[in-house]
Amino acid sequence: MLKLDEAGASGDCVLDVRLWGKESGLSQPYPVVCHLLDTSAVFEVLWDVVLSDETKAAIADALGLSVAEARSVVSFWAGLHDIGKITPPFQAQVPFLYKPIREDPAYVSALSAEDEKGFRHEIASHWSLYELFTKAGYSGSGRLLHRSMSHQIAQLLGGHHGVFGAVLKAKEAARASDYNPGLGRSGWAEQRQVHFDELRRATGASAIPRGGLPAGLAVVVAGLVVVADWLASQTSAIGPRVPGPGWSGTAAEVDGHWQAAKQAAPEVVRAARLGRASFSTGEFGAMFPFAPNSLQQDLVEHLPALVQEHGPGLVLVTAPTGDGKTEAALFAASLLGRAVGARGLYFALPTMGTADAMLPRVAAFAGRALSGERALMLLHSMAWLSSPGSDNCADVPDGQGGVGAVSAGRETAVEADGWLRGAKRGLLAPLGVGTIDQALSAVLPLRYNVLRLLGLSDKVFVVDEAHAYGPWMHQLLVRLLEWLGEMRAPVVLLSATLTGRTAGSLVDAYRRGAGIREPSHVVPRYPGWLFASRAPGVVPPARGTQSNRARTLTVTHRPVVWDASDPADAPTREGGRRAALREALAPVAAEGGTALVCCTTVGEAQQTYRDVCAAFPQLAASPGGVRLLHSRYPAGERAKITAQCEAAYGKPGGGPFSVRPGSVLVATQVVEQSLDFDFDLVVSDLAPLAQLLQRAGRGRRHQRGSLGRPGWAAAENEPELVVLDPLADSEKPAPPRSWGTVYDAGLLLRTSRTLRECARSGIAVPGDVQRLVDEVYEEEFVDRLEAAAHEELVRLDQERMAGEAAERHLAAWTSICSPADVKGDLSKLSAREAGVTQELLTTRLGADTGRVLCLYEQTDGTTTLDPQGKVDVPGGGRHGLRAAELADVARRVAPVPGRWLRGDASDAAASQKWGTHPSLRDLVLLRMSPAADGRWTCNHGRYTISISDVGLEAQ
Repeated sequence: MLKLDEAGASGDCVLDVRLWGKESGLSQPYPVVCHLLDTSAVFEVLWDVVLSDETKAAIADALGLSVAEARSVVSFWAGLHDIGKITPPFQAQVPFLYKPIREDPAYVSALSAEDEKGFRHEIASHWSLYELFTKAGYSGSGRLLHRSMSHQIAQLLGGHHGVFGAVLKAKEAARASDYNPGLGRSGWAEQRQVHFDELRRATGASAIPRGGLPAGLAVVVAGLVVVADWLASQTSAIGPRVPGPGWSGTAAEVDGHWQAAKQAAPEVVRAARLGRASFSTGEFGAMFPFAPNSLQQDLVEHLPALVQEHGPGLVLVTAPTGDGKTEAALFAASLLGRAVGARGLYFALPTMGTADAMLPRVAAFAGRALSGERALMLLHSMAWLSSPGSDNCADVPDGQGGVGAVSAGRETAVEADGWLRGAKRGLLAPLGVGTIDQALSAVLPLRYNVLRLLGLSDKVFVVDEAHAYGPWMHQLLVRLLEWLGEMRAPVVLLSATLTGRTAGSLVDAYRRGAGIREPSHVVPRYPGWLFASRAPGVVPPARGTQSNRARTLTVTHRPVVWDASDPADAPTREGGRRAALREALAPVAAEGGTALVCCTTVGEAQQTYRDVCAAFPQLAASPGGVRLLHSRYPAGERAKITAQCEAAYGKPGGGPFSVRPGSVLVATQVVEQSLDFDFDLVVSDLAPLAQLLQRAGRGRRHQRGSLGRPGWAAAENEPELVVLDPLADSEKPAPPRSWGTVYDAGLLLRTSRTLRECARSGIAVPGDVQRLVDEVYEEEFVDRLEAAAHEELVRLDQERMAGEAAERHLAAWTSICSPADVKGDLSKLSAREAGVTQELLTTRLGADTGRVLCLYEQTDGTTTLDPQGKVDVPGGGRHGLRAAELADVARRVAPVPGRWLRGDASDAAASQKWGTHPSLRDLVLLRMSPAADGRWTCNHGRYTISISDVGLEAQ
């Protein structure tokens, strides 16, 4: 122990190195002071290699310090995060280490303070640091503590476990040990003071800030504190640095540990690959191995001047599918990233499949256009199944304490492991491709949401299919754009069918975050793009561009009687959907070529697949003649089918081309977004016009020449869309009951009416697209209808608007506040309204879904993971499933509607011996028995669930 002298601490209190900070998995206990020093040292390196010069300067300016002073001060703060471990309840977690302290008369605790229930050491840091900072000269007076510097930083550091505590009341701050007995009394408070003073002395953080941090910068600092703590907590980092026998914490020993920590920290951060990518070129030709098309060329010619004049901001690109929006986005991202010095980018897509498909394109771009640290992560719930150890995936945890194991209690170990190898860490990598929910979770009051905000704060954020999200997700995107505007992060939005109203809401949200309240009044051009900077002033008008793929979409509007659920061997009805589909597909069966049939529900897609196979047996008998793609397959099977579809219908290589053999893909909306498929014909059930145009974009998408398409589809510039419409000839039009609430009935009716007109002259793409998309939503649409139809559509519109308002209200109710409303109280990023649970927040983005694993009961009494009986069900053990077993199980998991799984908990959870990996959470096991027709079935609740070559079904 050390008697303090000129270091600045008062009295004769000495640094007690018996107070442990880490012990799990270590050869001997690791003193609190050592962990505080380690975390400060790691934070210094993170400051140097992760933060941009602009962010460092902004933090320094907010604090009223020089950049060098700010670096020392904020790194000092980071080390203080665990000062709440100097408390009786925390130290008592290891009884044999606590015994000599408890018996030491220098330490006084409230009766049974060490047994205090629900005690959290991070909250103790919050409670104790307010007084410590105030004593150190930080502003802390007044009754409104959230406006004081002392409280803001105390609250920030108290949130290092992902949740910020409520603002302290003045009386709580004045008598903290009375209101929080777990803090302990004399001895404990003195040791916290000594550790505070010694850390401050060693780090050289003597400067006193003169101002607080705005919300965006507070989030950045809070996130980096978490990262520094986790990196410094790795046993691989601590092990070599455990003090030897006789280490007593003298000033020289503390200084020696600090210097050694500073020497070790750069390698710890480097190994985590948390550096900065650099957008090293602004030339289109250096980024892509082809010349720009009209849209891309217009960006090349005009965007650089706008960025130079107004500074970075938001770019919105609106163009038809197949017009090169991805490359346009990456070029714009490179310009914006260079201008602001961004450390990378995150490319957000609507589905896991589209994210998987985008990954190699972003990787190729990064290889040509970026330098520096280019760690690339694939981010969605199943991304960990990619090969472990590669740049684009996270390692699969093996439960054996491998690389990245953490010295901490159970909770901290689980949390840290989730960051090091999973989604929490993933957004911090310089480059990322993943699903939109990974980013939107940043604005939900989920634990560690500051890590997600940190991960997006200094990147270019690219959103594909910005039109594809309902009111709930759109509102979350609006809130996220506010935060990105506050944090100066450039944004690129892409859309093939975006209404002017939606475009305005997104642009205005970003500018609102930047402090600009005036509406932008943007009017998008189609095809075209617009730029909105963070600087005040009028947004430049959108630029319209030419399309290299101007075409006329031939629309065949087929009113049909809905008989999609009829058995495949039933006679067809006159005017029925089955007969119309046979007629549309007959040329494919007779002359070759490819067709997409897009259905509304998985059940109708499965039945349609059976019906097409029955109608065209020769086609069905040929390899790849009829395929089925939807979401209700086991993950591995769906990935296999998607890969087959990409090979069969994807972008062609160099010629010469020939007519493809007859092939039909029956699918759901999974083919609607971002998948680069090319069909000779597209047939779709009625859907809102924007979705129909998306699907039509898969028709004759790529140039194949006169020899590459069958005679019936030879006109490459006149793709054909056949729409099967059950509303067109009905006196009281209503969607089929099987569709449920997949689409709004009013939008379907509006689309049905619009298609009648489009079928006469076709749709000019891109010329007519923006006008038609806006018209379908405009209020005046109803004025063109006869009285009865007018009344019905008004009623449906009112229902839709009420539903959308409810969704927006739910999003506003459940999401975190805007940065302007934080006002110094970080608990607003963690607070949830009454009734808002973690389960609601984490499942709402995926709506009502469940996850199942089929187990196949063989005739010999064994149970296997496969119907062939070759793969035994793993038993698990003390450490759960091995990595290979876990991956094999996860590849066999399939999503199903949540209603299928309610009411029967007999097999509601995976074996406890399988472990607690997130992919096993809420997994339902279905014990399947063979049926006479080749299917496997089981009874679950009120449903009979089956699995076959068409995926999972329920009756």
